[in-house]
Amino acid sequence: MEQVIANGLYLGAQYAMIALGLTLIFALMNVLNFAHGQMYVLGGFVVYEVYGLMKLPFVVGLIASALTLAVVGAALERFLFRTVIRRSEREESTMLLAAGVAYFLDAAILLMFGEKQRGVHKIVNGVFIWDNLILPWDRILVAGLAVAFIVAFILMMQFTKPGRAMRAMAQDRVAAQLMGVPVAFYGLVGFALGAMLAGLVGGLLVTITGVNSGIGGAISIKAFMMVMIGGAGVVGGAIAGGFILGMLESVGLTVLHAYGDITYLVIFVALMVFLAIRPNGLMGKPWG
Repeated sequence: MEQVIANGLYLGAQYAMIALGLTLIFALMNVLNFAHGQMYVLGGFVVYEVYGLMKLPFVVGLIASALTLAVVGAALERFLFRTVIRRSEREESTMLLAAGVAYFLDAAILLMFGEKQRGVHKIVNGVFIWDNLILPWDRILVAGLAVAFIVAFILMMQFTKPGRAMRAMAQDRVAAQLMGVPVAFYGLVGFALGAMLAGLVGGLLVTITGVNSGIGGAISIKAFMMVMIGGAGVVGGAIAGGFILGMLESVGLTVLHAYGDITYLVIFVALMVFLAIRPNGLMGKPWG
């Protein structure tokens, strides 16, 4: 049981980071970013290039991943999503744009890095053993860094001027604009921050699971599952959804391993039942 809980917490920490970036973009701009998984993949490949091939320190790789994805996110918001939102009256336009961006990033990543699985050497070696609990030290470090990033994000949103401005936009964009909040600027900042979170968690996990150009879609599906569980556009819901999915996956892989790869089939069925009972998630409000 200790091993199942530890694995669930490890998965939950990384999943919560993925969901945070997605829910931030949705809360600020009402955009379902279908390219979120591809941003995760790009972040992983940046760390692979900087840390794995160039042999620079891992911290430098993480910083490079964060900066690269922040620039990509800001560019997408400024030159694509902002234009479509301004010119279109239909929310479906941004969904189609996000899907197009996802396909474009898939193709670009495949062209730049190929289709092979890529990995890097461990950040730290060794295994932590306590009673029935066995965890590699690199997984403990990655989980600790993920939790630290989540805490830093929450503190930034609560106690800084940009954080308060983005929270005001998430609550009521028009009212925030009438109160003098530069919504265009903070929309760009929020999109860049959401993409940066995806890049950071991709950079962390390339040291554990590796990365390849074909996993972006699967990561996006997991991110949307977490957001649906917690409630769209709610930071606390994204964190809760991440840890719930991580625990469900850990329990499912332990209990159902003898029945083949049906863990996610069971999770999807449970999610459909949950959404039928509570369609807005644990903490969400009706959309629109």
